[in-house]
Amino acid sequence: MKLIPTTVGLCLTASVLAACGGGGSGSKDGDAKIVDGGTFSMALNADPGNLDPHSGVSSALFSISQLSYDHLFNTNFDDGSIESGLASKWDVKGNTVTATLTDGVTCSDGTKLTASDVVANLDYIADPKNESPLLGAFLPVGATSKADDAAGTVTVTLAAPAPFVLQGLANIPIVCPAGMKDRAALAKTSSGTGPYELTEAAPGNQYTYKIRDGYTWGPDGATTATKGMPDTIIMKIVENESTAANLLLSGGLNGAIVSGSDSKRLEKSKLTTYDTANLSGEQWYNQTKGRPTVDPKVRLALTQALDLAELQKVLTAGNGKPATTFAALDPVACPGDSVSDALPKQDVDAAKAVLAAANLPELTFVYNPSSGGGVSAAAELAVQQWKAAGVTVKAKAQNVTAIQETVFGTGNWDIAWLPVNVSSPDQLVPFLSGPATPEGTNFANIANDDYEAGVKKASTMNGQEGCATWLDAESALVEAADVIPFANSIGKTYRAKATFDYPGQMVPTSIRMLAN
Repeated sequence: MKLIPTTVGLCLTASVLAACGGGGSGSKDGDAKIVDGGTFSMALNADPGNLDPHSGVSSALFSISQLSYDHLFNTNFDDGSIESGLASKWDVKGNTVTATLTDGVTCSDGTKLTASDVVANLDYIADPKNESPLLGAFLPVGATSKADDAAGTVTVTLAAPAPFVLQGLANIPIVCPAGMKDRAALAKTSSGTGPYELTEAAPGNQYTYKIRDGYTWGPDGATTATKGMPDTIIMKIVENESTAANLLLSGGLNGAIVSGSDSKRLEKSKLTTYDTANLSGEQWYNQTKGRPTVDPKVRLALTQALDLAELQKVLTAGNGKPATTFAALDPVACPGDSVSDALPKQDVDAAKAVLAAANLPELTFVYNPSSGGGVSAAAELAVQQWKAAGVTVKAKAQNVTAIQETVFGTGNWDIAWLPVNVSSPDQLVPFLSGPATPEGTNFANIANDDYEAGVKKASTMNGQEGCATWLDAESALVEAADVIPFANSIGKTYRAKATFDYPGQMVPTSIRMLAN
């Protein structure tokens, strides 16, 4: 299973997770001439690994899946409203969602997509034996689905109320029949209804996609016949931000996310940006039995030892602000502040007393440095502050693949900086409660009764009516030092000789190639 450890924001998801948002800014490209065809190149800061879109919710996989796969619905990233996708109409009554498929949707192999094909996807995710991390994050546990191919409808019946169910379904990629029959092939090929089809996979290097003619069912009716869309898209694996910045300036890339120190020189160029608010600093403690951080007093002391305001400034290079909610991606479903009042205040003397009595061994602290020097500098500062409080902490910088293996596989960690970015609080529930790995996605093995009670109550309310309860539940996690969100930032996707939207993930139908 895979998490969404993002450096710009994935979205749990994943994207995700998933429903992200943002807006454009910058200089001259708005006046440039749109040109048809050509090749568009985008940098990914990590290899997605297994390309099966139901196998993980990492930022890289989520972004690359947008090219070949569609969703029942789409999210309007400006206001959070639900737009058409594979479904042209939808209706929610109580615990039942009914979606009517758009006419004429075809797979990349020419097969017509049916309601039964969509239900096969939902059934696959719903089956716990398949261990899809989309279950619970995007598809509510216990949901059942039924198809009516004659009417072209998909009916999803929920086992319990799910206040943001449409937003969740809008993040589930739908795989075509050929891919459902051969899941192993999905690891390195595509089988979807999306605007582009994978033609070449070179893991660790790049993934090449070609445009599909006749595609007319994109977000809110988007089509590949629109002038300016590229014939070919190449997603290049570029883990180093300085390298990505150099390629942008030299013409080797049309797009890349750069949020560290290299962004300063890009700001002096004539590139435009797509800006996305995201949670960039979030501290987790491993509460698995036998780890020192299973002790709530130790977690609290480790938190009190830190100057979180200073860490936030260093991590974001002075361009961020304190975190206020767990679900921070625009459009934020539940705006407010669940963090500030609940955050343990710095108290180094109190931390010293507890940590001395605990007689801790050396602790392991993992983080992903790919978003620039600010993260590494902040990690070094945190280690120094813990040392000043009397505890030895060994920091380990790991790339996305390695850190996922650590938290979901080996479990050899005590403290982790893993910002999990989503737009609605219900998408975080399986990461903050429930079965631990490997049975579930609760990688920190959190068990907070107050949080779970709040989730249960909030889940019975419709949409934003439950926001106050959702935020109270998040506050319980902060007060218990289960998870400490401490930094928000603006992720900038830089654009060269092209314009496009990148709200935490690629929106392929938004790409427009521009003349020199």
